[in-house]
Amino acid sequence: MPDVIIHFQEKNWLVLVEAVTSHGPVNLLRHNQLKDLFATSTAGLVFVTAFLDRQSMREYLPEIAWESEVWVADAPDHLIHFNGSRFLGPYSGG
Repeated sequence: MPDVIIHFQEKNWLVLVEAVTSHGPVNLLRHNQLKDLFATSTAGLVFVTAFLDRQSMREYLPEIAWESEVWVADAPDHLIHFNGSRFLGPYSGG
């Protein structure tokens, strides 16, 4: 299971948050594991990796999955988006 699951009811999204200190980042392997785990969900899936600070994020940058988000605790009002056709939202087929 991810560290935090947020059900954004208004849009019917499940925001799946992984703290890098527990499981590492949402990389391709973890992205696929979470997709499989929530395969029966009717909600769209949004994948987020959480870091304490940008310094700790640097170590994991090459591993972070595309079409995911990064949240950094020392800048809590911002998200970093890793490519894809939209910012913050589920992807069909993903």
